[in-house]
Amino acid sequence: MYTLQAGIFALGTSSHAYLEFDLLDTKKCKEFASTIAAIREPRTTTGGVNFVIGFRPELWSDIVPDDAPPGVVGFNKEIQGTEGFVMPATQHDALVWMSGSTYDVIFDMARTVIHDLAGQASLAEETSSWAYRHDRDLTGFIDGSENPTLLDAPMDALLPEGVPGAAGSVLLLQKWKHKTAEWEAVPVKQQELIMGRTKLDSIELKNKPADSHVASTDQDKFGNIFRRNMPYGNVEDHGTVFVGFSADQKRLSRMLDSMAGLLTGKRDALTRYAQPLTGSYYFVPSVESLRGLR
Repeated sequence: MYTLQAGIFALGTSSHAYLEFDLLDTKKCKEFASTIAAIREPRTTTGGVNFVIGFRPELWSDIVPDDAPPGVVGFNKEIQGTEGFVMPATQHDALVWMSGSTYDVIFDMARTVIHDLAGQASLAEETSSWAYRHDRDLTGFIDGSENPTLLDAPMDALLPEGVPGAAGSVLLLQKWKHKTAEWEAVPVKQQELIMGRTKLDSIELKNKPADSHVASTDQDKFGNIFRRNMPYGNVEDHGTVFVGFSADQKRLSRMLDSMAGLLTGKRDALTRYAQPLTGSYYFVPSVESLRGLR
């Protein structure tokens, strides 16, 4: 019996930090994996911090081939969509995602993690995020309306027992910058057509446009994804950190292809008001698999 990393489903946390690292010496990947796995147990700490530790899929396959789900790959090529739209590939070697109730604790833990990995990996990307109006993103709409319940989410997000990578998950991490001035110039009724939902209470529109965000990311079509999106940034430069977990990477990759207009020829209307800046896939192994690295 394998155990998931508890931070995957640690809802209700208001402060987050995403640290993405690149190896300094690829020949020392096992030493690096051992160090990152030993940072702490991936469970809630007494300081109130939850950890999710992930690895570039190819790196994890090299380190623990028997525990790597077949066919899972990194975000190694940009996605070239219609009308010149591009989703960049910015794959890194490892992710340490921390979440908690206050940012001071997150800040201190992030400094500790960076210090522990110094000399083995460089900090390639650091993003901090925070909750906005309980469960809304910076467009003003409720985020994650279609998320499975916590009773159902493990079946959608985690690989089942008896397969390589059991209790692990494939994580898609992207940072989307909002074109706020352009978005706020759009009347609410038009915003709702772009989203495919009402803004106040997040009711799905019956006659939503085919290029609406809801239609482009329809989980009935692509399969369920467990989302943990959060806002990031400052007053002048901000957006959404997309965090999506799935037991099947194809659900995530086909959703991105759909948003880029590669499946129907119609690009997700929301991508005209949000620009993807980063894109990485990580395999998030079980607790037992992390312990085995030490």
